[in-house]
Order: sequence, then C-alpha cells, then structure tokens
Amino acid sequence: MPFRPVHPEKLSSAVVRQIEQLILRGILRPGERLPSERELADRMGVSRPSLRDAIGALQDTGLLTARPGAGVYVADVLGSAFAPALTQLFARHDEAVFDYLSFRRDMEGLAAERAARLASDTDLAVVQAVFEKMEAAHPKRNSDEEAKLDAQFHMAIIEASHNVIMLHMMRSMYQLLRDGVFYNRQVMFKQRTTRQALLDQHRAINDALQSRDPEGARAAVHAHMDYVERALRDQQDAERNEEIAKQRLDHETGL
Repeated sequence: MPFRPVHPEKLSSAVVRQIEQLILRGILRPGERLPSERELADRMGVSRPSLRDAIGALQDTGLLTARPGAGVYVADVLGSAFAPALTQLFARHDEAVFDYLSFRRDMEGLAAERAARLASDTDLAVVQAVFEKMEAAHPKRNSDEEAKLDAQFHMAIIEASHNVIMLHMMRSMYQLLRDGVFYNRQVMFKQRTTRQALLDQHRAINDALQSRDPEGARAAVHAHMDYVERALRDQQDAERNEEIAKQRLDHETGL
C-alpha cells in the first residue's frame, strides 16, 4: 500500500517554509531587516526557541544573515548573480549595453503579457499607484527620483507576472543598472523631450495592463525599449561626434 505514517511538522520547519516562500516570491527582499525576535515570534505564533531554530537553519542555507547589534537580514542573494570580473567586462564594452536592452525587451514584454493575463486586481493597483507617482514626479524634474520610480514601475510589472524565476533574475539585472554598469539612466531623464516621451510610453504600458490587453502590453513594452535603445545610440553618437569636433578645434587653434 502507498500510505506512510503522518508525522507532525516541527514548528521551526513551518517557520522556515514560510520565510522561504516570502523570499522566493520577492516579498522579503535582499537587505531587508526582519522584525525583532519577540515581534516575529508573536506575529507567527511560535515560541522564541522555535523561531531561533528556524532563523539558524535559514542562516545555514545562506538566505538570512545576522549583523551583530543590528539584527537579522535577508541575505544579498542577488549579489553573486554576476561575478565582479563579468560586471566590469560589461561596463567596458558597448555591445553589452545593447544586448542588455534586447534581453530586457524580450523578458519585460513577456512579463507584461503575463501580467495582463494573470495579475490580480491588487497587482494592477500597485502598477497604477507607481505610475501615478511617476506623473506626480514629472513636473519636479528630479532625475534621481524619476529613475527610481522608473525601476519600481518595471519591477511592479515583473512581480505582477507571478514568475519567481523571472522575478529574481530581473532584480539582479536591475541591480546592475542601479550600479551604473550599463548606462546612466539619470542622463535620459534630464532631457525635456526624452522625459515626456518616457512618461507617455509608461502610460501606454499601464493603460494596456489596466485594460488587461496582453498583446497591447507586450507591444507597448517593446516600443518603450526600442525608444530607449535609439536614445542611447543617439547619445553615444553625439558624444563621439563631440570628441571629433574637439580634435578638429584643437588642430585649427594649434592646441
């Protein structure tokens, strides 16, 4: 017979499983501090010894890390996605920038299509809330804030697609972008025409998602990423032309 004895699950194992699921689903994020031991034990309805056992097990697997005097944090599990030598290689070669954009175009187009089909109403409310923050930030002309909200908007779509592999992979890719490995997104937001175009493109993506239009959402993401690629190529061409013009000027003036 296929039946086996049923064994009661240890409380610590249930705690481990719940925290693992929160990390897997991207709800607990790398670098996020867990509540105090007392508070967390109360919230989860377990004893502090059971909680300590669970925290210890999660530290052993590398998902949590303790900082003396500061508490317990979700480990930076994304930090090892790309070796430092590889990220430095990306930063030195332009072709990596455009391969990165191509990769994002494909992945985010798929994510937007999935989100339009599979997202809950709450998922789409999150996307809407972030877009409204983008609209509110637009008149302020703060490139740092706009860049941050841009990343939040795209990550909200990834989260709404409900694919945990894509979620963690794209978080890792966005981390490289935040670190300036591929390009400085703040530069794009400093240009008036580019800023308005970017906002309009995000509006088109959001409208398609709120309408639950999978094909329209994918197409809007593709149009947005194509625009970003053209803008970066134009920027590179302008910088290259300026360098040539300076060389000509130096030659003419005898410098």
